[in-house]
Amino acid sequence: MHTMNLNQRRMSRRLVAPAALALLLTLSLHAQLPAGTRDVSQPETQTQQQDPLRAQAAEALSKQDYATAVKLLSTLSEKNPNDARVLYNLGSAHDALDQSSEAEAAYRGATAASPNLLEPHLALGLLLARIGKTSAAHTELAAAATVPNGDPALRGRAYRALARLDQAGNPAGASDELLNALKLSPETPDDILLTGELAEANNDPAGAEAAYRRLLAADPDNTQATAALVHLLIRQQKTDQAETALTAALQKYPDDVPLNTQLAALYEAQNKPEQALPIVEKLHAAQPRDPAIARLLARLYARGGAYDKALALYSALASATPGDPTLLDDQADALIRLRRSSEAEPLLQRAVAAPKAFPSTESYAAALSRLAFAASSNNDPTTVLRALELRARVQPQTPSTIFLAATAHDKLHQVKEASDLYKQFLAAAKGQFPDEEWEAKHRLIALEHTK
Repeated sequence: MHTMNLNQRRMSRRLVAPAALALLLTLSLHAQLPAGTRDVSQPETQTQQQDPLRAQAAEALSKQDYATAVKLLSTLSEKNPNDARVLYNLGSAHDALDQSSEAEAAYRGATAASPNLLEPHLALGLLLARIGKTSAAHTELAAAATVPNGDPALRGRAYRALARLDQAGNPAGASDELLNALKLSPETPDDILLTGELAEANNDPAGAEAAYRRLLAADPDNTQATAALVHLLIRQQKTDQAETALTAALQKYPDDVPLNTQLAALYEAQNKPEQALPIVEKLHAAQPRDPAIARLLARLYARGGAYDKALALYSALASATPGDPTLLDDQADALIRLRRSSEAEPLLQRAVAAPKAFPSTESYAAALSRLAFAASSNNDPTTVLRALELRARVQPQTPSTIFLAATAHDKLHQVKEASDLYKQFLAAAKGQFPDEEWEAKHRLIALEHTK
């Protein structure tokens, strides 16, 4: 769901603030470190204090001239390879320039030089989280959170980042980490939102709803809380409440993308494509590269019979994400509807070659059914039977699949198999497929004359 993507973006922002966070954490080379974080084993010598490069580096950092700061601090680090403060500031300057590898190396140098200095552990953990090294990030953030006598606000930041890291895979642990953060620093709106998300993950919908409503009571204009509450209400099938919350929020923020996307998805789920379509067309015009919006619009076009428009969107999405077999399946479905089965069949062949990449056995089985149908239209009975054989391994036969199998055997002149399957189809169809039933009866008569 879209909310899930929104949560991931929020997590990224919280775990790794941009260059501003690096600056916030950066310490002046002459400034006293926050309480409890100075490594007294490495006092500055008089020679170090007199080094003019230090003052120049401090000035460059204060002016956010990170490129100059990197040059000066690199020289200082060569002179003082075990100076944790120099290495930390060098890492911060690299971080601000999005030079992740260099920043990581400098931060690691700082933590090695002064293991009980909180800031390098925290900055390194946030950086590692941003670049996807979650296990290593967890280690560094845990070290920052438990630095003896460390600054409470920074330890709280570390615990909050740990909670975000653990939110998906270990929600119970994330809840404990958030509680630890709240013992060190005051609760924030983001904390309340995270409380609700963790309650959802821990199968406590009542607790989640209470948290979201508490946040909205304090901050009625918090669109993230509204989106989270709506997502929860939809999961609980409280669609009337969800629609009320969305429409009220959109009166204040008519261009909010996540809220509009949720409302459109809600209308789609309620089988109201005519209400969803104008919302999603507007969203797509504003966010043409958003794959979730493009896919929702393609589905709506397909439901409305505008298969040419759906095909254009699905084709672009499949090209951008070639490893997603469901996009190939959707693209092929639009082609089949447009009577272009010859183009659909190879797409479906590629899609079903990766069964484990489908989100469910049902979606995999549906793709195999489409492959069988496309192959039948293309007079390719061997592929029809192979597709139906694979489908039968994950789902029972239906009247439609039995009929496709019967016609495939018929085309291969396999009289006995075709006759048996036509009879099975007629027994299962029971008047639901009049055209196919008529064909099956006439083919049975014709097959009798070939014996």
